[in-house]
Amino acid sequence: MTQTILFIQGGGEGTHGEWDDKLVESLRTHLVGDFDLRYPRMPTEDDPGAATWGPAIRRQLANLENGAIVIGHSVGATILVHLLAKQTPQTQLGAVVLLSAPFIGPGGWPATEFELPKDLGARLPKDVPIHIFHGQDDDTVPPAHANLYGRAIPQAHVHLLPGRDHQLGNDLSEVAAVLSGGVMKTAWD
Repeated sequence: MTQTILFIQGGGEGTHGEWDDKLVESLRTHLVGDFDLRYPRMPTEDDPGAATWGPAIRRQLANLENGAIVIGHSVGATILVHLLAKQTPQTQLGAVVLLSAPFIGPGGWPATEFELPKDLGARLPKDVPIHIFHGQDDDTVPPAHANLYGRAIPQAHVHLLPGRDHQLGNDLSEVAAVLSGGVMKTAWD
């Protein structure tokens, strides 16, 4: 059975076609199994906001089947987790994966329209594996943000990757190993 993966890009001009496409290609190359990898272009990619990215991501989530995996990179991850905390999708997700995600709130970056709730972990879909991957050499989003997510989402698995930058060295082999390793199996399989 094919499992869908929805990859939400990061923000910035040209990110979809010049940066995050390399992450998607790495993931595609390293996945073992039958996956349908979706990589939609976000509107106004150089100006991510709730008014533009929120509806686009919600539409993508509404088109997923049970067991789908959602992955967000950078600000795309922050917006994704913010949306999931505000409203649980009707689809039962197989996993949530955050890559190099800025933490918005106390200890992280100043509050914006994407400030994360204090009870973030309790608001996320129940019984869904959550993985946070962050490069230890990320000079765009400090690696401490991954630990902030780990405290805010106690059920999350935090993976700090040595020698990796904000783009994780364009290498998602560890992410693919987790997704291909069967840890995403759920009750409906």
